[in-house]
Amino acid sequence: MTDRIVAVLAGGLSHEREVSLRSGRRVAGSLRAAGATVFEWDVDSSLVERLRVERPDAVVIALHGGEGENGAIQAVLELLGVPFVGTRAPACRRVWDKPTAKSELRRAGLDTPDWVALPHATFRELGARSVLDAMVDKLGLPLMLKPDQGGSALGAQVVTTVDDLPSVMVSCLAYSDTVLAERFIDGTEVAVAVVETDGEPQVLPPVEVEPLGGVYDYTARYTPGSTDFHCPARLAPDVLARVQDAALSAHRLLGLRDLSRMDAVVDADGNVQILELNVSPGLTDTSLLPIAAAAADLDLGDLFAALVDVAVARA
Repeated sequence: MTDRIVAVLAGGLSHEREVSLRSGRRVAGSLRAAGATVFEWDVDSSLVERLRVERPDAVVIALHGGEGENGAIQAVLELLGVPFVGTRAPACRRVWDKPTAKSELRRAGLDTPDWVALPHATFRELGARSVLDAMVDKLGLPLMLKPDQGGSALGAQVVTTVDDLPSVMVSCLAYSDTVLAERFIDGTEVAVAVVETDGEPQVLPPVEVEPLGGVYDYTARYTPGSTDFHCPARLAPDVLARVQDAALSAHRLLGLRDLSRMDAVVDADGNVQILELNVSPGLTDTSLLPIAAAAADLDLGDLFAALVDVAVARA
């Protein structure tokens, strides 16, 4: 990596800016330790000119939310012909929209919790109470309400009573114009990373997530000591294999590239219920991909150095 010049993109203007900056600092430090020359660039109006003038060998995207995961930055990099680590723009767009991704998973025979996605206008025009009652009649309680786009569990909450639905819905709408309501699945929450460094996807050991407060929300994700992690997950060998197979199948089905993370719940019967896919997994000290990489004896710097080499070779 001594001859590689890598630009790490982080920050931006999404709700997940601070988490992105932390991910960017960590992956930049890891790449420097692997021998690369690394620029850390915030994403603002100077980015395109910077990419033209200081053109790096490759870009690592450490953006979370917004343009970092919805395909926008990826499309710009493709326009400029700059190699980058990660999924191409069209697949990013599919995964970013959670209902679209869930529909594709369901059509392919992969399990995902029953859901409905409704825009704010529907509640306003048809009457929030009537729509919420229909939602509960169809999906039951408890429900998981979340924005249809976004990450880090921002705006996501479990609803156990009908009376709490309106306020939780308002919280979701602060992050997106559409609410995704899912049937809540009680079980073991797991995250499974997939990485490609030798031409074939490799599934890393599943990470079991055990939030001490009961819900893996934003605070539980990014506050050290608020969640226990077990890697590999404490599941029977056959269930572990099913979890890894589901992550690999979803990665391939949705056209993901280089790295991804599947979030899922294993229910009481051992069924893997896929919650969502992530094209830009977190890389902070409490993030799940680095935990899985360490369990697989993969150095984070070496892993991303290999991904950078793949991106350069693609170009």
